[in-house]
Amino acid sequence: MKPYDVIIIGAGAAGLMCAIESGKRGRSVLVLDHAKKPAEKIRISGGGRCNFTNIYTTPKNFLSQNPHFCVSALSRYTPADFIALVSKHNIAYHEKTLGQLFCDDSAQHIISMLITQCHSVHANVQLETSITSVEKTSDEFIVHTSAGLYSCASLVVACGGLSIPKMGATGLGYDIARQFNLNIIEPTPALVPFTLSDSQLQPIVELSGVAIDATVRTNKTTFREGMLFTHRGFSGPSMLQISSYWQAAQPIIINLAPDEDMVTQLLAAKSAHAKQEIGTVLGNWFPKRLVQSLLAMHWPDDAPRRMADIPNAQLSALANAINAWSIVPMGTEGYRTAEVTLGGVDTNALSSKTMECKSVAGLYFIGEVVDVTGHLGGFNFQWAWASGFAAGAHA
Repeated sequence: MKPYDVIIIGAGAAGLMCAIESGKRGRSVLVLDHAKKPAEKIRISGGGRCNFTNIYTTPKNFLSQNPHFCVSALSRYTPADFIALVSKHNIAYHEKTLGQLFCDDSAQHIISMLITQCHSVHANVQLETSITSVEKTSDEFIVHTSAGLYSCASLVVACGGLSIPKMGATGLGYDIARQFNLNIIEPTPALVPFTLSDSQLQPIVELSGVAIDATVRTNKTTFREGMLFTHRGFSGPSMLQISSYWQAAQPIIINLAPDEDMVTQLLAAKSAHAKQEIGTVLGNWFPKRLVQSLLAMHWPDDAPRRMADIPNAQLSALANAINAWSIVPMGTEGYRTAEVTLGGVDTNALSSKTMECKSVAGLYFIGEVVDVTGHLGGFNFQWAWASGFAAGAHA
C-alpha cells in the first residue's frame, strides 16, 4: 500500500487544479480517475475550444442553498489568475460574448497545460483506475481501487456530478459524502435543454434548427440570450440558463421580440399597411418558418388575414402571445445532455476557505460535486479552478 500526502479522486478541472496547488507545497500527490483520458469535460466544452472562464465572474453567477459559500474561494482565485496561467503557456484565446473566454484553437491546450503543471510539481495522474471503496482509520484514509490500495492523509473528492453519463459520470462523490454522514442537496440536471409534449411540438415541429434572440423567464429569474428550437423542444443559451431555475410543472415565459412592444407595432402596421396580410407584417421581425408557426398556434383558420380586417383586440392578443408566450415544458433532456449537476454536497458541511469537511479532518470536496452551480458561460470552470485552488492550498 503506497502512501501519499494527498489523493484526489477525479482528474477533471477541479482535481487537476488541486493537484497542482498541493504539489507546489511539496506534498506527494496522486490523482485517480477511471477514465482513459483526463479532463474529458474540458475537451468537449465550448464546442471543443473550452470556455475556460468568464471575466465577469461574481458570486451572483452561482446557485447554491448557501449563496455566500462561493465568495471566499472565488475571491482568492479569480479569472485573472487563470488567464495569467493560460498566457504563461502561450495559449491564444479570445472573448466571444458576455465575458466568455475561449481558446482560439483546441481545448486540448488547456488539458495539456494542466497536465504539464502537474508533472512540474511531481503530482502523479493515474488513469483507468476505478475506486471500489474508501475507508478512514484513526490517522489516514485508505482508498481501495482496481489497481490496489493507496493511503493518504488528505482525501479530495473531485469526481463531479451526474451530468453526461456517457462520459463516465457516476454518483461516487455523493456516495462518499453519505458514507461520512454528510447531507446531499438533491442533485438535478442543470444547463439542460427542455422537452415538449407531442401536442406542444406539433405547431413548431418545422422550427427545428431555428435560432432567435429571446428573453426567457421563470418566476423572478430572467435571461436574454439566444434561443434554439429543436426536434424535442427548446435549447440555446437562454433556455439552458433558465433550466437551472425551472421546476417541474412551472411555466416558462418567452419573449420572442424582447426589443419590441408588439401591441404598438402591430397596431401601427395596421394603420400604415392596411392591405398587407398579418403573415407579411410579422415577417418584418421573424423568419418565415417562425411566422408560420406563430400563426398556427395563435391564429384561427377562419380569422381574417388582411390587416384592415383584423380587430384590434385580436392583434393585441397575438402581440401578447409573442411578447409573453407561456408554456409548461414536459421536462428536460436530463443528465444525458445536462452540462452540469445542480445540488450536491451541502456546503454547510464544508469550510468555505479550505473546502475541508468540518466533521471529518482531511476530507475535502471540490468542483461540481459540491452544491455550487454556475451559470452558462465559463462560470463552472471558474468554480472548478477556485475550489481546487482553495483545497490545494491546504490539503
